[in-house]
Amino acid sequence: MRLRLIPDDTKINFFGFAKVTFGGSVVLLVLSIVAFLAFGLNYGIDFNGGTTIRTESTQSIDVGAYRAALEPLNLGDVAITEVFDPGFGADRNVAEVRIQAQGDAESIAPETIAAMEAALTAVDPNVTFASVESVGPKVSGELIQSAILSVVGAIGAIVIYIWLRFEWQFAVGAIVALVHDVGLTIGLFALLQIKFDLAIIAALLTIVGYSINDTVVVFDRVRENLRKYKIMPLIDILNLSANETLSRTMMTSGTTLLALIALLVLGGDVIRGFVFAITWGIVVGTYSSIYIAKNIVLMLGVKRDWSKKDPRTVGRYADVEGK
Repeated sequence: MRLRLIPDDTKINFFGFAKVTFGGSVVLLVLSIVAFLAFGLNYGIDFNGGTTIRTESTQSIDVGAYRAALEPLNLGDVAITEVFDPGFGADRNVAEVRIQAQGDAESIAPETIAAMEAALTAVDPNVTFASVESVGPKVSGELIQSAILSVVGAIGAIVIYIWLRFEWQFAVGAIVALVHDVGLTIGLFALLQIKFDLAIIAALLTIVGYSINDTVVVFDRVRENLRKYKIMPLIDILNLSANETLSRTMMTSGTTLLALIALLVLGGDVIRGFVFAITWGIVVGTYSSIYIAKNIVLMLGVKRDWSKKDPRTVGRYADVEGK
Protein backbone atom coordinates (compact mmCIF):
# COMPACT_ATOMS: atom_id res chain seq x y z
CA MET A 1 0.00 0.00 0.00
CA ARG A 2 1.47 3.31 -1.09
CA LEU A 3 1.77 6.23 1.31
CA ARG A 4 -0.41 9.14 0.17
CA LEU A 5 0.09 12.48 1.84
CA ILE A 6 -2.58 14.04 -0.40
CA PRO A 7 -5.72 12.00 -1.23
CA ASP A 8 -6.52 11.47 -4.92
CA ASP A 9 -10.15 12.57 -4.57
CA THR A 10 -9.75 16.01 -2.99
CA LYS A 11 -12.57 18.45 -3.69
CA ILE A 12 -11.10 21.78 -2.63
CA ASN A 13 -12.82 24.89 -3.96
CA PHE A 14 -9.78 26.96 -4.93
CA PHE A 15 -12.00 29.85 -5.96
CA GLY A 16 -13.90 29.95 -2.67
CA PHE A 17 -11.61 32.61 -1.23
CA ALA A 18 -10.58 34.31 -4.47
CA LYS A 19 -10.87 37.77 -2.93
CA VAL A 20 -8.33 36.80 -0.29
CA THR A 21 -5.96 34.68 -2.39
CA PHE A 22 -5.95 36.58 -5.68
CA GLY A 23 -6.63 39.97 -4.10
CA GLY A 24 -3.93 39.39 -1.49
CA SER A 25 -1.41 38.57 -4.21
CA VAL A 26 -2.23 41.81 -6.02
CA VAL A 27 -1.69 43.75 -2.78
CA LEU A 28 1.61 41.97 -2.09
CA LEU A 29 2.80 42.66 -5.64
CA VAL A 30 2.02 46.36 -5.24
CA LEU A 31 3.84 46.40 -1.88
CA SER A 32 6.81 44.69 -3.54
CA ILE A 33 6.98 47.47 -6.12
CA VAL A 34 6.76 50.07 -3.34
CA ALA A 35 9.55 48.31 -1.39
CA PHE A 36 11.74 48.22 -4.50
CA LEU A 37 11.21 51.94 -5.17
CA ALA A 38 11.57 52.95 -1.52
CA PHE A 39 14.50 50.80 -0.39
CA GLY A 40 16.07 49.62 -3.62
CA LEU A 41 18.06 46.42 -3.87
CA ASN A 42 21.22 45.72 -1.92
CA TYR A 43 23.31 45.17 -5.03
CA GLY A 44 26.41 43.07 -4.64
CA ILE A 45 29.79 43.79 -6.13
CA ASP A 46 28.65 42.13 -9.37
CA PHE A 47 26.30 45.03 -10.10
CA ASN A 48 27.79 47.95 -8.15
CA GLY A 49 31.40 47.41 -9.06
CA GLY A 50 34.06 47.27 -6.38
CA THR A 51 35.89 44.71 -4.28
CA THR A 52 34.78 42.15 -1.72
CA ILE A 53 37.38 40.85 0.71
CA ARG A 54 36.63 37.91 2.96
CA THR A 55 38.66 37.89 6.17
CA GLU A 56 39.09 35.10 8.69
CA SER A 57 40.47 35.23 12.23
CA THR A 58 40.63 33.18 15.40
CA GLN A 59 39.65 36.27 17.40
CA SER A 60 36.19 37.82 17.64
CA ILE A 61 35.35 40.35 14.94
CA ASP A 62 35.19 43.99 16.03
CA VAL A 63 33.45 45.74 13.14
CA GLY A 64 34.03 49.20 14.65
CA ALA A 65 37.76 48.58 15.05
CA TYR A 66 38.01 47.26 11.49
CA ARG A 67 36.26 50.34 10.12
CA ALA A 68 38.44 52.72 12.15
CA ALA A 69 41.59 50.97 10.92
CA LEU A 70 40.58 51.32 7.25
CA GLU A 71 39.35 54.91 7.46
CA PRO A 72 42.79 56.55 7.01
CA LEU A 73 43.22 54.73 3.68
CA ASN A 74 40.46 56.86 2.07
CA LEU A 75 38.88 53.96 0.21
CA GLY A 76 35.46 55.61 -0.11
CA ASP A 77 32.35 53.64 0.76
CA VAL A 78 33.36 50.67 2.94
CA ALA A 79 30.83 48.16 4.32
CA ILE A 80 31.92 45.59 6.90
CA THR A 81 29.66 42.76 8.05
CA GLU A 82 30.35 39.76 10.22
CA VAL A 83 29.39 36.44 8.64
CA PHE A 84 27.55 33.95 10.82
CA ASP A 85 27.25 30.30 9.91
CA PRO A 86 26.34 27.23 12.00
CA GLY A 87 29.17 25.35 10.29
CA PHE A 88 31.83 27.70 11.69
CA GLY A 89 33.72 26.61 14.78
CA ALA A 90 34.32 28.85 17.78
CA ASP A 91 37.81 29.73 16.50
CA ARG A 92 36.63 30.72 13.01
CA ASN A 93 35.41 34.31 12.78
CA VAL A 94 34.63 35.55 9.29
CA ALA A 95 33.94 39.07 8.05
CA GLU A 96 33.12 40.51 4.64
CA VAL A 97 34.65 43.87 3.67
CA ARG A 98 33.06 45.57 0.66
CA ILE A 99 34.80 48.53 -0.98
CA GLN A 100 33.39 50.72 -3.72
CA ALA A 101 35.04 50.76 -7.14
CA GLN A 102 38.26 52.76 -7.12
CA GLY A 103 37.77 55.13 -10.06
CA ASP A 104 37.72 53.39 -13.42
CA ALA A 105 40.04 50.59 -12.29
CA GLU A 106 38.77 47.12 -13.09
CA SER A 107 40.33 45.69 -9.91
CA ILE A 108 41.84 46.91 -6.69
CA ALA A 109 45.59 47.53 -6.75
CA PRO A 110 47.85 45.03 -4.94
CA GLU A 111 49.32 47.93 -2.97
CA THR A 112 45.87 48.80 -1.66
CA ILE A 113 45.22 45.22 -0.59
CA ALA A 114 48.59 45.15 1.18
CA ALA A 115 47.79 48.43 2.95
CA MET A 116 44.39 47.09 4.07
CA GLU A 117 45.91 43.87 5.34
CA ALA A 118 48.52 45.81 7.29
CA ALA A 119 45.87 48.09 8.80
CA LEU A 120 43.66 45.19 9.89
CA THR A 121 46.64 43.21 11.19
CA ALA A 122 47.40 46.09 13.54
CA VAL A 123 43.92 45.60 15.04
CA ASP A 124 43.85 41.80 14.84
CA PRO A 125 47.24 40.05 14.37
CA ASN A 126 45.50 36.79 13.43
CA VAL A 127 43.46 38.17 10.53
CA THR A 128 43.96 36.67 7.08
CA PHE A 129 42.46 37.49 3.68
CA ALA A 130 40.71 34.32 2.54
CA SER A 131 39.54 35.71 -0.82
CA VAL A 132 39.51 38.93 -2.85
CA GLU A 133 36.97 39.52 -5.63
CA SER A 134 36.88 42.64 -7.81
CA VAL A 135 34.46 43.87 -10.48
CA GLY A 136 35.09 47.07 -12.43
CA PRO A 137 32.39 49.72 -13.12
CA LYS A 138 32.25 48.89 -16.84
CA VAL A 139 31.82 45.18 -16.22
CA SER A 140 29.15 45.74 -13.56
CA GLY A 141 27.10 47.86 -15.99
CA GLU A 142 27.27 45.13 -18.63
CA LEU A 143 26.25 42.54 -16.04
CA ILE A 144 23.14 44.53 -15.08
CA GLN A 145 22.08 44.77 -18.73
CA SER A 146 22.73 41.07 -19.33
CA ALA A 147 20.83 40.09 -16.18
CA ILE A 148 17.74 42.08 -17.20
CA LEU A 149 17.81 40.70 -20.73
CA SER A 150 18.19 37.13 -19.49
CA VAL A 151 15.13 37.33 -17.22
CA VAL A 152 12.98 39.16 -19.77
CA GLY A 153 14.12 36.82 -22.55
CA ALA A 154 13.32 33.71 -20.52
CA ILE A 155 9.84 34.96 -19.68
CA GLY A 156 9.24 35.97 -23.31
CA ALA A 157 10.28 32.56 -24.64
CA ILE A 158 8.03 30.83 -22.13
CA VAL A 159 5.06 32.99 -23.16
CA ILE A 160 5.58 32.08 -26.82
CA TYR A 161 5.76 28.39 -25.92
CA ILE A 162 2.55 28.52 -23.87
CA TRP A 163 0.79 30.51 -26.60
CA LEU A 164 1.69 27.91 -29.24
CA ARG A 165 0.82 24.93 -27.07
CA PHE A 166 -2.39 26.30 -25.51
CA GLU A 167 -4.85 29.12 -26.15
CA TRP A 168 -3.73 32.72 -25.66
CA GLN A 169 -5.72 32.90 -22.41
CA PHE A 170 -3.39 30.32 -20.89
CA ALA A 171 -0.36 32.33 -22.04
CA VAL A 172 -1.71 35.42 -20.28
CA GLY A 173 -2.34 33.41 -17.12
CA ALA A 174 1.21 32.02 -17.23
CA ILE A 175 2.83 35.42 -17.72
CA VAL A 176 0.85 36.93 -14.85
CA ALA A 177 1.93 34.06 -12.60
CA LEU A 178 5.59 34.52 -13.59
CA VAL A 179 5.47 38.28 -13.00
CA HIS A 180 3.86 37.55 -9.62
CA ASP A 181 6.65 35.13 -8.63
CA VAL A 182 9.55 37.32 -9.78
CA GLY A 183 7.96 40.48 -8.39
CA LEU A 184 7.37 39.05 -4.92
CA THR A 185 10.91 37.67 -4.82
CA ILE A 186 12.47 41.01 -5.74
CA GLY A 187 10.18 42.77 -3.25
CA LEU A 188 11.29 40.46 -0.45
CA PHE A 189 14.96 41.05 -1.26
CA ALA A 190 14.35 44.81 -1.25
CA LEU A 191 12.53 44.65 2.08
CA LEU A 192 15.11 42.44 3.81
CA GLN A 193 18.07 44.07 2.02
CA ILE A 194 19.60 40.70 1.18
CA LYS A 195 22.57 40.97 -1.15
CA PHE A 196 21.41 40.87 -4.78
CA ASP A 197 24.05 39.54 -7.17
CA LEU A 198 24.42 37.26 -10.19
CA ALA A 199 23.62 34.21 -8.08
CA ILE A 200 20.19 35.68 -7.37
CA ILE A 201 19.62 36.22 -11.10
CA ALA A 202 20.33 32.52 -11.57
CA ALA A 203 17.84 31.81 -8.79
CA LEU A 204 15.19 33.97 -10.51
CA LEU A 205 15.64 32.03 -13.75
CA THR A 206 15.32 28.79 -11.80
CA ILE A 207 12.12 30.07 -10.18
CA VAL A 208 10.69 30.99 -13.60
CA GLY A 209 11.42 27.51 -14.93
CA TYR A 210 9.98 25.73 -11.91
CA SER A 211 6.85 27.88 -11.79
CA ILE A 212 6.02 27.44 -15.48
CA ASN A 213 6.59 23.68 -15.23
CA ASP A 214 4.02 23.43 -12.45
CA THR A 215 1.61 25.72 -14.32
CA VAL A 216 1.88 23.66 -17.53
CA VAL A 217 0.98 20.49 -15.61
CA VAL A 218 -2.24 22.12 -14.39
CA PHE A 219 -3.00 23.60 -17.82
CA ASP A 220 -2.53 20.22 -19.49
CA ARG A 221 -5.11 18.70 -17.19
CA VAL A 222 -7.46 21.64 -17.81
CA ARG A 223 -7.22 21.08 -21.56
CA GLU A 224 -7.93 17.37 -21.16
CA ASN A 225 -10.96 18.04 -18.97
CA LEU A 226 -12.29 20.69 -21.34
CA ARG A 227 -12.54 17.97 -23.99
CA LYS A 228 -13.82 15.35 -21.57
CA TYR A 229 -16.52 17.37 -19.78
CA LYS A 230 -18.12 19.39 -22.53
CA ILE A 231 -21.03 20.76 -20.52
CA MET A 232 -19.22 21.35 -17.22
CA PRO A 233 -18.79 25.04 -16.32
CA LEU A 234 -15.25 26.38 -16.71
CA ILE A 235 -14.91 27.23 -13.04
CA ASP A 236 -15.68 23.61 -12.11
CA ILE A 237 -13.22 22.27 -14.68
CA LEU A 238 -10.47 24.51 -13.29
CA ASN A 239 -11.21 23.33 -9.75
CA LEU A 240 -11.32 19.69 -10.84
CA SER A 241 -8.01 19.99 -12.70
CA ALA A 242 -6.27 21.63 -9.74
CA ASN A 243 -7.52 18.91 -7.41
CA GLU A 244 -6.44 16.13 -9.77
CA THR A 245 -2.89 17.52 -9.96
CA LEU A 246 -2.69 18.61 -6.31
CA SER A 247 -0.97 15.44 -5.11
CA ARG A 248 1.72 15.74 -7.79
CA THR A 249 2.17 19.46 -7.07
CA MET A 250 2.56 19.04 -3.31
CA MET A 251 4.87 16.03 -3.55
CA THR A 252 7.14 17.74 -6.08
CA SER A 253 7.27 20.99 -4.12
CA GLY A 254 7.64 19.19 -0.79
CA THR A 255 10.58 17.03 -1.82
CA THR A 256 12.28 20.01 -3.47
CA LEU A 257 11.84 22.09 -0.32
CA LEU A 258 13.36 19.33 1.83
CA ALA A 259 16.59 19.54 -0.14
CA LEU A 260 16.54 23.34 -0.20
CA ILE A 261 15.96 23.66 3.55
CA ALA A 262 18.90 21.33 4.18
CA LEU A 263 21.08 23.55 1.97
CA LEU A 264 19.72 26.67 3.64
CA VAL A 265 20.70 25.43 7.10
CA LEU A 266 23.89 23.52 6.33
CA GLY A 267 25.09 24.89 3.01
CA GLY A 268 27.04 27.84 4.36
CA ASP A 269 26.77 31.59 3.90
CA VAL A 270 28.29 31.59 0.41
CA ILE A 271 25.18 30.04 -1.19
CA ARG A 272 22.62 31.13 1.41
CA GLY A 273 21.18 34.01 -0.64
CA PHE A 274 20.84 31.81 -3.72
CA VAL A 275 19.16 28.98 -1.80
CA PHE A 276 16.86 31.39 0.07
CA ALA A 277 15.69 32.90 -3.22
CA ILE A 278 14.90 29.48 -4.72
CA THR A 279 13.16 28.32 -1.52
CA TRP A 280 10.93 31.38 -1.51
CA GLY A 281 10.38 31.00 -5.26
CA ILE A 282 9.23 27.39 -4.91
CA VAL A 283 6.62 28.48 -2.36
CA VAL A 284 5.24 31.40 -4.39
CA GLY A 285 5.57 29.45 -7.64
CA THR A 286 3.43 26.61 -6.30
CA TYR A 287 0.93 29.13 -4.94
CA SER A 288 0.70 31.04 -8.24
CA SER A 289 0.13 27.84 -10.24
CA ILE A 290 -2.91 27.05 -8.10
CA TYR A 291 -4.34 30.47 -7.30
CA ILE A 292 -3.08 32.97 -9.89
CA ALA A 293 -2.76 31.39 -13.35
CA LYS A 294 -6.16 29.65 -13.16
CA ASN A 295 -7.89 32.82 -11.99
CA ILE A 296 -6.71 34.67 -15.08
CA VAL A 297 -7.95 31.87 -17.35
CA LEU A 298 -11.32 31.98 -15.60
CA MET A 299 -11.56 35.76 -16.06
CA LEU A 300 -10.71 35.56 -19.77
CA GLY A 301 -12.67 32.39 -20.56
CA VAL A 302 -11.67 29.78 -23.13
CA LYS A 303 -13.18 28.59 -26.40
CA ARG A 304 -14.36 25.03 -26.76
CA ASP A 305 -14.41 22.76 -29.79
CA TRP A 306 -18.14 22.20 -30.09
CA SER A 307 -21.06 24.09 -31.52
CA LYS A 308 -22.61 26.96 -29.62
CA LYS A 309 -26.03 25.78 -30.86
CA ASP A 310 -26.30 23.21 -28.08
CA PRO A 311 -27.69 25.13 -25.07
CA ARG A 312 -26.28 22.54 -22.68
CA THR A 313 -22.76 23.73 -23.43
CA VAL A 314 -23.41 27.17 -21.95
CA GLY A 315 -21.88 27.15 -18.45
CA ARG A 316 -20.87 29.74 -15.92
CA TYR A 317 -17.85 31.83 -16.94
CA ALA A 318 -17.41 29.69 -20.09
CA ASP A 319 -17.06 31.14 -23.56
CA VAL A 320 -18.64 28.54 -25.82
CA GLU A 321 -18.25 30.21 -29.18
CA GLY A 322 -16.85 27.90 -31.80
CA LYS A 323 -13.36 28.43 -33.18
